[in-house]
Amino acid sequence: MNQYAAIPQASNGVAPTVLSAIQSLSSQDALSSHTTHSFSANPDASIALLREIIATTSQISQSFDSHLSSPLLNPKLPSLYRQHSAISHTVNRADQNIRQTLGSLRKRVGINYGEDIPLDRTSMVEWCISRLETWGTAAAMESFREEERQGRMTVVLGGKVLVVDIDFSVDRADPERPKVDVANLKTSYAFPNGASGSTTQGSLSLDGFLADGLQAFLTEAQKEADVQDSIRAARLGTLFAEHLSYLMRLDQLALREGDGGLRWFKGIDSLALEIEQFATREAQVVTSTQSHPVPLDVFLMRSHTLPLPYISTPSISFLVHLSPLAYLHLLRTSASAPSAPSKPDTKLPAIDISFAHLRSHLSKHPRPEGATVASLILSSTRQPTSTDDAMGMPQLSPRPSFTLVPAEAFVDNTFPQPPSLPHSPATAPYSWVLDFTDGGKYPGVVMSQSRMREIELVINPLSGLSNMGHVPMMAFGTGSWLHLLLSPQNIVSSERYTALYTSPTSAHPPLQLRLTAPEEPGFVLETVPVRNMKEVWAVLEVVREQCWLNETLRACHWTPEGLFADDDPETDSTDATTDDLQAVLNGTLVPRRIPVNVYLPSPFFDAEDSLSLGLAPQGGAKIVMTCPERPPISGLVQISVAFDPSRPWGVALHVNGAMGVDLQIDVLEQVCRRGGLLGLPGRIWAKAHGNV
Repeated sequence: MNQYAAIPQASNGVAPTVLSAIQSLSSQDALSSHTTHSFSANPDASIALLREIIATTSQISQSFDSHLSSPLLNPKLPSLYRQHSAISHTVNRADQNIRQTLGSLRKRVGINYGEDIPLDRTSMVEWCISRLETWGTAAAMESFREEERQGRMTVVLGGKVLVVDIDFSVDRADPERPKVDVANLKTSYAFPNGASGSTTQGSLSLDGFLADGLQAFLTEAQKEADVQDSIRAARLGTLFAEHLSYLMRLDQLALREGDGGLRWFKGIDSLALEIEQFATREAQVVTSTQSHPVPLDVFLMRSHTLPLPYISTPSISFLVHLSPLAYLHLLRTSASAPSAPSKPDTKLPAIDISFAHLRSHLSKHPRPEGATVASLILSSTRQPTSTDDAMGMPQLSPRPSFTLVPAEAFVDNTFPQPPSLPHSPATAPYSWVLDFTDGGKYPGVVMSQSRMREIELVINPLSGLSNMGHVPMMAFGTGSWLHLLLSPQNIVSSERYTALYTSPTSAHPPLQLRLTAPEEPGFVLETVPVRNMKEVWAVLEVVREQCWLNETLRACHWTPEGLFADDDPETDSTDATTDDLQAVLNGTLVPRRIPVNVYLPSPFFDAEDSLSLGLAPQGGAKIVMTCPERPPISGLVQISVAFDPSRPWGVALHVNGAMGVDLQIDVLEQVCRRGGLLGLPGRIWAKAHGNV
């Protein structure tokens, strides 16, 4: 009996072997441990891959069982098997390398060879208009162009419902270098079955968003040759084409519903207005304990994110978190940035960074480091979230929580759902998702398993408990979410990480930080399906806590312990003197380095207890540090910093030990807010020795 008979025949008629089946699943790009989950950008592919692994494992087991039950008639058969396996391994490895190389080249994201901008400047106007028509045609829109008259030209892009009128101003003062700009852009909606000639004016915010995107492309394409960036022009053009494709997705849904389909276009504006009003109320509460206007970083720590409609997509985006360094950069650049005059009746939150400068900063490519942005978009890449499992279930998660305003004041809008139609390639299912990758342009957010479970509990309680409830915490050696955050390029996961924290003012000796990796796996959160704003608030709360942990740890350069030969602290070979001995006896010896142990407690989570008692994960994001007491006192000083939106600076500090030291907790909490959390042991040491 052939040992490979249990494996099914391939589509090309060649029977795959056990070895080839294993190699196909063990390739470098076949299985990614941190994106194979239901919150990845393509969950359908992840589920299909996991099912393929289960089916292949079953087939291999059947093949081995059938082979073991067969009598060994030929004594040379084992050696022939080994020879055949060696040959098959060589052939499969060569084929696998070729496939991986081709796959990597095809899957490259953000690779382009630039826009084919004409060298003949006299044809620039015609070329720019033709590019716009090409983008509209690619998005299934019809284009109509009017002839240029008195320096004006109009192009109309029309879908079934959506109509985009674009007026261009053409400057031909220099015949050799004509120039075209966007003079006006208006969107409107017209239903084929509606009243004759009836149209509805579109969103002014959407008009400005599309006009700015198109003008940015025109400006870059018409620059002088020595400063022109064809790659950036291509990226801006692709981005505008993606906006048109997304709007045509809404156009198809609006057409199915007739006159009621306007909700797909107008719902975003009304929702954005309500969310901005809610954010304004939260900012007013924060202002009561802070200065006016409220610092942006404090607002993000204590409130439910900052809504930013039409910043990267024709929808609503949320600024979830800013690292202290990113906020400092924003604060410094805002002083020199031109600010638009603020309207007295504005309903936006009063923050210390102008919205114009903030939107301009976050719209840059690549996005500034330390900024976490989530976009609420309608996606067709995943199956809609089923609500049957959660019907009649009590609320197991305490999120969203409301520490600033009453719970009755928060926005709990349910997003419009597409009409139920038979599934077909033309009627792909749609669902609302929170996208943390900006359409795959950026990596997602590194999350711990406990917080991924909490998100699952928010979205679908029964699904979360059944799918992830019996997955134990991983032991050392199988990976930690900290490894995914700090050293993803290393194959081996380290148990501990070390870093050297030096005071900028030399107020204390350097801190030798030693971080113990929690025995908890990690995943990369990319997209989350949501049905209403309550789920959005809850998911963003969980992500905000994780971002606070991630950015706090990224403030230092961590090195995996034991992987490098030069990671041990330097030793001083000088001989000790009598003065050194006397300083030790008096307790006044200044150490060369202060050892600090850093821990990250994991939230308590028991799926079965949560189901029976109606509980959710206990405890939030927290960082615990221990360092020696000052001589001659023995023992340790324990410093605990927890994420706490109810506190004035968004963190709660607790210090156990440091006897006799007058600590100002409010001042130290503000130090944590400014990015000095990991330097707290040094500040306490300096305070104990009278240096601060």
